[in-house]
Formats: sequence, structure tokens, C-alpha cells
Amino acid sequence: MKVISVRNLTKRFGSFTAVDNITFDIEQGEIFGFLGANGAGKTTAMRMLCGLSRPTSGEASVAGYDLYKNANRIKENIGYMSQKFSLYEDLTIRENIRFYGGIYGLSLSDIRSKTNLLVKKLKLEDSINSLVKSLPLGWKQKLALSVAMIHDPKIVFLDEPTGGVDPITRREFWTLIFEAADRGTTVFVTTHYMDEAEYCNRVAIMVDGQVEALDTTGVLKAKYAAKDMGEVFLQLARKAKRGDG
Repeated sequence: MKVISVRNLTKRFGSFTAVDNITFDIEQGEIFGFLGANGAGKTTAMRMLCGLSRPTSGEASVAGYDLYKNANRIKENIGYMSQKFSLYEDLTIRENIRFYGGIYGLSLSDIRSKTNLLVKKLKLEDSINSLVKSLPLGWKQKLALSVAMIHDPKIVFLDEPTGGVDPITRREFWTLIFEAADRGTTVFVTTHYMDEAEYCNRVAIMVDGQVEALDTTGVLKAKYAAKDMGEVFLQLARKAKRGDG
């Protein structure tokens, strides 16, 4: 079942076309990697799909809701995690969970039960009343992912979620992603780590605002005669004409 459907989606800022006529579908439970160099348009595309930025033209539906008519319903049915800002560091773990649970419309009883399940799963029972800023970065990221999915969204958008964390923590983080996908949650993830691209069911690579390639990693590596996704990415990224942005 398609949970994201995009047709000719475009976003312009004045004379600059950040996202140029992109088209793709994403299935329920799929881990979909969205790659691109800085300035390729991937974050702009993600913001449109999250209902945070209105497209200039094109069509899209997310979680069954039209991007133009039902942006607020889209926000209710997705989770979102940014590398730069996901948790309030001057609040405790418990307070962050309570805050985001309220934002997502959970009842107090649901928040309490979700809190107990979440901290037990992450083994944070003894730290639940500690400030988030006291946690190591890897724990913050795992907590942020869990909080982004506290309301059991159909889709979770992850914008470079493992930036700056060590390899062991990245593997642990991806275990949480695999578990979410196994439960039927669709995962839309951007990353600069090409080894993480290998974990995705399919990968789209953006170049200058367009989807230059989209397929499984196996097909892409065969098509570009590459030994890994890093080589595929470099071949496509070299085609870029515009700089970082």
C-alpha cells in the first residue's frame, strides 16, 4: 500500500528552483533513503512532505492526505526528527516525553504508559528525571527517535538522524529503525553515511533539485558499476551544477 505518492512536485524560491518536478511512491513499512549533497533539495522536499512548506506546483499525498488540503492531518499522522533540534535539553527525559505526547494529542494515561514502555526499552529508568543535556549524544538521538514515534505514526521522517554519533550507536539506532519498519511504520530518512544507504529498501539520490536515480541499492550499484553506494553517490554528485545551499 502506498503511503506517500508524489507527482511532479516543485518548489521555487523566486527564480531559484529548489525542488524540480520530482515523482515517486513509497510503500507502507518501507525504509526509503533520500540522499543528496548539500543544496541538492532533499531537505526542502522533506519539509513539503511534512506539511511544513507549501509546494509551488505538483501533487502529493502523505498518509492518505492531500498535501494542499490536509497539511494539518498529515502532521498528526507523521513523526519528525531533526539532527539539529528534536528535544528540549533543559527539560528532563520525563518532561520531554510528556511534552511531545501532549503535542501529538495523547491522553495523560497514554502518556504515562508510553513513558514507562519507552524508558524501559531504552534502559533509561534510572535517568528518567535527568536533564536531557546530561545524556551522551547517541542516547539523545535514540530518545529523540522514540519520542518522534510515541504516537505510533504511519510515517516517520528522519533528517540526518545519526550525524556525529559513533558507529556502535549508529548501529543501535538503526536497530530501532528496523523494528519500526517491521511494525509497519514507513521510514523516510536522509543521511550522509553511505553505509546507512545500504540498510534502505530503496534509495533516491537528488542532484540539483531532481531525482537523478531511484531503485534498490543492488540495482543502483549494478547500473553504475560501483562496488558500494559511496561510488554511486560520487558518480551522480559530480553532475551537480549548483553549489551548496
